[in-house]
Amino acid sequence: MMRSLYSGVAGLKTHQTKMDVIGNNIANVNTVGFKSSQVLFKDVLYQTTQSATGSTNGSGGSNAKQIGLGTGVATVAVTQTSGSAQTTNNPYDLMINGNSFFIVNRGGTNYFTKVGAFTTDDAGNLVTGSGDYVMGWQVDPDNPNEIKRDTVSALRPEAEENQTAAPELTSQAYMTGNIDATDPRLQTAEGVVTTVSIYDSLGYNYTVKFKITANGEDGKYDVEIDSIRDENNVDISDKYDIKFPGGTEQRSNTISFNPDTGAFEGAGGPVGNEKLLLEITPKTDANGEMLYGDVFRDMTANNPDDQIPGITVDFSNLTMFSESGECDVETHRGMDDDPSNGAGRTVGSLTDVTIDTQGRLYGVYDNGVSKLLGQIAVANFINPAGLEAIGGSLYKETRASGEFDSIGKDIASTGETMTQGVLEMSNVDLSQEFTDMIVTQRGFQANSRIITVSDTLIEELVNLKR
Repeated sequence: MMRSLYSGVAGLKTHQTKMDVIGNNIANVNTVGFKSSQVLFKDVLYQTTQSATGSTNGSGGSNAKQIGLGTGVATVAVTQTSGSAQTTNNPYDLMINGNSFFIVNRGGTNYFTKVGAFTTDDAGNLVTGSGDYVMGWQVDPDNPNEIKRDTVSALRPEAEENQTAAPELTSQAYMTGNIDATDPRLQTAEGVVTTVSIYDSLGYNYTVKFKITANGEDGKYDVEIDSIRDENNVDISDKYDIKFPGGTEQRSNTISFNPDTGAFEGAGGPVGNEKLLLEITPKTDANGEMLYGDVFRDMTANNPDDQIPGITVDFSNLTMFSESGECDVETHRGMDDDPSNGAGRTVGSLTDVTIDTQGRLYGVYDNGVSKLLGQIAVANFINPAGLEAIGGSLYKETRASGEFDSIGKDIASTGETMTQGVLEMSNVDLSQEFTDMIVTQRGFQANSRIITVSDTLIEELVNLKR
């Protein structure tokens, strides 16, 4: 009789535990990245009043007689299914489409979370709402387009060194359009003018003015560098020697067309040569010192001494047809088949940070540059349910979950992806929780009746003395 009392008490305790878990699940129904839990019961010790016996000569065997002593909590299992996605349009909000975890660091210790609600701090570090560092891999210093996968470290997408993108020297240009031999401007000293904007290695802008005039020979025209002016409209001829190939003062060269077909034939010499080099070299003073600096040579290259300072100009897109009696010639930076190649750029300011499905962070700059800034690493565990929740939507590794190797994984290697501007919501199923609540309530009531009835029986036993 006393056993039933204790069985009822055990039932009350376990059902109360289950109700506590259900209450926690419901309380976190709107908690980002929350994973619901489920309580599983088990039976507990048994009192054996008679052991099992085997058959003997003349009699059969009998089973053991055991009386159970109630129930207990077997485990509190975490449900690992993903929650629904909520769009936030915050560029630093991320959702992992899978079972991987973000790696964050607090006080030098790595923890793990499903909550991808990130932001940046005053130093440009990528952090959680609690200020924990988001961990990942840095850009390979020997190859700025690749990631160096080693021990994870704090990502700093908006650090001071990432606020600007380096300028790029203009090294290529090309002309397009048509030279009409009947255009009267070709016979004047002013000629047909076309301009192009270029950048030096420091990102300063200049305007190159070309002048095209008739050569005197059928199908031939002279292209002259009329001037190169800086951003203040000052001609830089007093500081630089400007020329097409030839003597120091030679700033003119010849382009040729087939007189019969109007097709381009060549530039600066033999038929078939399509390009000329606009050379820009600094003048020197009496002591041999440069007056302004060799800003039209890329001094960051491995072999700057082997580079010829200047801009390669391609004329092969020009034609010579008789059309409207007016030339239509334009000059562009870059290459005709790839306008961004060799076009040059001014210094860029960071305007946005984008994150692709692999967790790679790219800085977007107002000069058109997109620069790799790092990659968010993820952690995988053999048994994610074995992680220990420490609050704040964080988990730490345990022997049951498996160890973190301090390096992490590329999310692409797991077959999963990240989504930018989206957060994973709680995976709590309210319909299931309320159903479990009803079942738990009835179980609690039933166990309380065990105690009530057992008490009544004991009371009757006591009353026998009367």
